[in-house]
Amino acid sequence: MPATTANQFLPVELVFNPNWWYQTAGISFDESFYLDAETRIQNDITMRQVLHQRFGDLGLGDPNPQPRPIIGSLHVAGGFVIPALLGAEIAFIPNAAPQPKPLGLSMEQIERLEKPDFRNRWPMPQLIADMDALEARYGYLVGDTNTDGLLNTAYHLYGQNLFLDFYQAPGRVRRLLDLIGELIVDVALYMRERTGSCSISVNRMVGRINPGLFLHANCSVQMISPDSYRELQLPVEQRMAERIQPYGIHHCGDNMHRIAPVYAELPAVYFDVGWGSEVTQCREALPEAFFNLRLNPVRMLQCNPQEIAQDTEKLLLAAGPLEQAGICCINMDYGTPDENIFAMMEVIQRYRRFGT
Repeated sequence: MPATTANQFLPVELVFNPNWWYQTAGISFDESFYLDAETRIQNDITMRQVLHQRFGDLGLGDPNPQPRPIIGSLHVAGGFVIPALLGAEIAFIPNAAPQPKPLGLSMEQIERLEKPDFRNRWPMPQLIADMDALEARYGYLVGDTNTDGLLNTAYHLYGQNLFLDFYQAPGRVRRLLDLIGELIVDVALYMRERTGSCSISVNRMVGRINPGLFLHANCSVQMISPDSYRELQLPVEQRMAERIQPYGIHHCGDNMHRIAPVYAELPAVYFDVGWGSEVTQCREALPEAFFNLRLNPVRMLQCNPQEIAQDTEKLLLAAGPLEQAGICCINMDYGTPDENIFAMMEVIQRYRRFGT
């Protein structure tokens, strides 16, 4: 398994959730945040200004941000495009990430579902028109769209019967996952061709490792057994990885150590390692991969600086080699103490001194 390379020792990424931005900077996450080009550009300027004013000493933000041709925000996580392409209605909320409304398709509807032409299904025609206009105006494009994950999307379509059918109708589940996997890669390849990236909106760390890396969102894999994953999802991801490289996996659950030996059967070079996972066991199963170690945003909100420093050091002590590791905290909420963020960075800076 080839390694991937960070652009600095122990890279760090911090992402605040929409409520933080809404309360801090008055940014609304209505439909225009995602689908209106001029709104995206202005919000991008505001977000870079706010980050520099608040955390410029940590290297965040820009003291004098200029307009740039943003297709997808580089400052928030979360996505809705794949569920929307498959028919899900999307609820846009001023202070929260967009929420696909459950479709609750019948078994017959699931079996008749066909992969759409993403170029002709909302919201991609709007995004493609924006790409064309902005590229003509600026000569390049920035950002991408979160392409979600197999089980995440399947659950929006299927509901809880998805997990029953892992046992009762595995052929139906396999067909659906294949369809979703093909659509995800179709969109990711198109996005990467246009903007140079396809997964920064899944986790900003991708931009520090390899902007072209594809990161598959396995948020819901924590809800199934390793055996179920190996039997039904692994073959689909193997086909996805054949189409798009380099390949990475976002596992935000607290049990990645249980699934890591199966992940080792994929040609993946990057893993988001969810807080609560046994990092040492994950490293034993995936010795050459880059580990993006995830701190817990709830603890970042509720704990004191000393506890956050201990959390950070705990992850670093378990992750070696640190040349193949980074730290992130994603979706921090309004009220997260700045002191906790600085405490995390003090530990990172200490380890950076040791590593150079």
